[in-house]
Amino acid sequence: MKHLFFTIILLIALYGCKAQQTGNNIISGVPWFDNNGNVVNVHGACIMEDDGRYYLFGEYKSDTANVFTGFSCYSSTDLANWQFERIVLPQQKDGLLGPNRVGERVKVMRCPATGEYVMYMHCDDTGYYDPHIGYATCKTINGDYEFQGALLYKSQPIKRWDMGTFQDDDGKGYLLIHHGDIYRLNDDYKSAEKLLSHVKGMGESPVVFKKDGVYFLLSSNLTSWERNDNMYHTAVNIEGHWTKQGLFAPEGALTYNSQCTFVFPQVCDKNTRPMYMGDRWSFPKQGSCATYVWLPLHVEGTKLTLQKPENAAPEGKNLLEKPFVSNTKGDFAEVKFTGGQVAVYGESNAHGGYGCMIITDENGKTIISSFVDFYSKVPDRAVRYISPRLPEGDYTLKVEVTGENSTWSDNKMSISYGSDDYFVNIENVIQMQASAQSEATVELHNPIIPCMIKDFNIYVKTNPFTL
Repeated sequence: MKHLFFTIILLIALYGCKAQQTGNNIISGVPWFDNNGNVVNVHGACIMEDDGRYYLFGEYKSDTANVFTGFSCYSSTDLANWQFERIVLPQQKDGLLGPNRVGERVKVMRCPATGEYVMYMHCDDTGYYDPHIGYATCKTINGDYEFQGALLYKSQPIKRWDMGTFQDDDGKGYLLIHHGDIYRLNDDYKSAEKLLSHVKGMGESPVVFKKDGVYFLLSSNLTSWERNDNMYHTAVNIEGHWTKQGLFAPEGALTYNSQCTFVFPQVCDKNTRPMYMGDRWSFPKQGSCATYVWLPLHVEGTKLTLQKPENAAPEGKNLLEKPFVSNTKGDFAEVKFTGGQVAVYGESNAHGGYGCMIITDENGKTIISSFVDFYSKVPDRAVRYISPRLPEGDYTLKVEVTGENSTWSDNKMSISYGSDDYFVNIENVIQMQASAQSEATVELHNPIIPCMIKDFNIYVKTNPFTL
């Protein structure tokens, strides 16, 4: 594993599953591009495997406001190359997921009793004062889901916010609620039949998985969109007793700058290996700039540890004559390359801002344009961006300082989070070697929307909220 470049999970070595057959990598912590050349947009996500294919669901975020625009679905055969399926549940005309509402933490399970696919989500207003757990149903995994309204318990809506789901080996489904409540769902998955347990000391963004007869419950602390040291509990029965075990990543690493959202039980050679899925939120540029951290979890009894990401630069030719560090809006670094893939290696820290990655062809036409967030509370030197694989030809990559940064506050305006400056810090731009590149070539049918510099200060001040 000598060259596990820039927080890549090299599934060839770690999992030995479908990614091994294609030679592709899961690239953790950088923007992903789908088959159309657009940024994969799936926050608060989950994965299901269905009929030999993986389906990834998440919040389809916007860069203009924190309102529900829809839940997206992507599919893949190798967990590395994603095909955009559709917005499987769009904004509704009215109601819990209507205009100017919030929809988050989407999770999907297939109900064994009915064969239906049931989707769950947190619904709310933009002030986070009207929380409900909602649900939707569909006959096919990637079809149009029909919103059914609030999920009921004892004929009353469950009015809570951060949530997750878990399906046990026997097909029973469970709803997980922030701060400890665990409900068992009815056989049809369309209501909750029993409040099983309250897990004392649990946080938000709850995630449950099971390994070797032990239930693991992951959750994060309340720091708005800021990352923190996530914790975990264990039990031998989902009804409890639950034991608080502590952290599963090194203290102070802030769960490698992420927040837990799901653990995917990947089956490999008759062995189930848990894969941690975490969000790197980036407010306000949630749609274009937030990324995902996928890393292996190691289980030994009740001890849980998250695989440390490898931050080394990829092999290849460095195209940058000298490091580029600037916080001046409009400053840029520019390099030329000849197709394939290029990677941008640099540091994120408490002073980082948004950089814009613009790739133009030999005629000067912009074919790819996307943002990268150089902010992290804990400094991190790693690859910040890797382009889609491009055909042979002459290209130019321009990395520009936007003069913007990620900043936000809690819902009481009492705590501010995020960056204190606008720095873009680049050490190398690497023309990657062919052996390190994905076998798939992205067809750029719909080039990414060009970077747009906007002022979001008014929105942040008038619509503060927590996760």
